[in-house]
Amino acid sequence: MKEKSMSNIEEVLSIYDCASVNEKAAQAFLEGERFKRRYEENLRNEEKIGECVRSLDMTTLHASDGESDVERLSRRVNAGYGKYGNVAAVCVYPSLVRKVRECLKVPEVKIAAVSGGFPHAQTFMEVKIAEAGLCIADGADEIDMVLSVGKFLEGNLEECADEITEMKGCVGDKVLKVILETCLLGRLELISEASLLAMVCGADFIKTSTGKEKTGATPEGAWAMCKSIRQFFEREGVKVGFKAAGGIRKIEDAMRYLTIAEMILGKEWIEEGKFRIGTSGLEGF
Repeated sequence: MKEKSMSNIEEVLSIYDCASVNEKAAQAFLEGERFKRRYEENLRNEEKIGECVRSLDMTTLHASDGESDVERLSRRVNAGYGKYGNVAAVCVYPSLVRKVRECLKVPEVKIAAVSGGFPHAQTFMEVKIAEAGLCIADGADEIDMVLSVGKFLEGNLEECADEITEMKGCVGDKVLKVILETCLLGRLELISEASLLAMVCGADFIKTSTGKEKTGATPEGAWAMCKSIRQFFEREGVKVGFKAAGGIRKIEDAMRYLTIAEMILGKEWIEEGKFRIGTSGLEGF
């Protein structure tokens, strides 16, 4: 039987080292004294706490969300966060983007919309493109789409790549975040492969989770994604952002992800707005 030829995207991905992004290496990093020491130092540092706050994508994604809910969230963001400044973005469902645009009074805070058949991406490509375009027309600055995980796990990388490329074409100079739903990918090597696929196809950010599955962000998944971003940067010279989301409710959680990103990618990722945290709110803020 004739052997199946390698697809274009598989050929591109083959130049990267996904095998080195594995559970043993993640454990060594996360359980190492250097990471633990930096994390504890950051938790005691008011400037680092401020960096966490300024990296937040304040999010409401409930089936019950209405205009009053996003109006309330917008008012909270309009008030700011005192000495810490303000958050990075407000993230809502597509139909509520216009209301946020009406209510949000701080121009430096971006409007993000989940799009493309969120949270499962199980719809037609034409629908995904149309939805993203409508979000942008209503005032969205950023689009958070979901990787077609089923296709990815079946090995249909070419179709996954085409979807991300088409979405980036639709989004243009707006920010495209690709959600990997890392809890469904399992092995860190697969998370690395999905990360690189998204970046090769034009993702401006890669994001851990929708927050709608059994598990959200994990330190191990974040480590794998940041290592992949570093590989991509070293080869292509392009700084792709990292967003942790799902289950992040305390400053301790947020700081863990900031520390991972800072140690692997460097402080410039944080300072240049290439690090985000998706949350409905951090306790005490």
